[in-house]
Amino acid sequence: MNKSQLFSIIIPVYNSVLCVENCLDSILNQNFKDFELILVDDGSTDNSFEICQAYQKQDNRIKLLRKKNGGQGSTRNIGVKIANGDYIMFVDSDDAIGPDTLLSNYEILNANPNID
Repeated sequence: MNKSQLFSIIIPVYNSVLCVENCLDSILNQNFKDFELILVDDGSTDNSFEICQAYQKQDNRIKLLRKKNGGQGSTRNIGVKIANGDYIMFVDSDDAIGPDTLLSNYEILNANPNID
């Protein structure tokens, strides 16, 4: 992705095979489409990385990285370094967001142009 996206959504992934698909589906089914999704696998020992690879093949907004286990903080920091969005959102791999989450944030930002 060369152009800047409005939102960069960063998800640290670690041994999330039971929940990561639900999380990814909730993000990819957003009503607002101007986002990139950064998945950083933190050395998972289950099939989480392979699930993320399958999603990446289906959607070009997904960036996928893999690193040695170092914890959620270091994983998020890697995501921030490669993010192109004007705004960053963190979502955990065991969470799901509603379909209007990004649209609601976009509307709030537009209604309040002084928000940085």
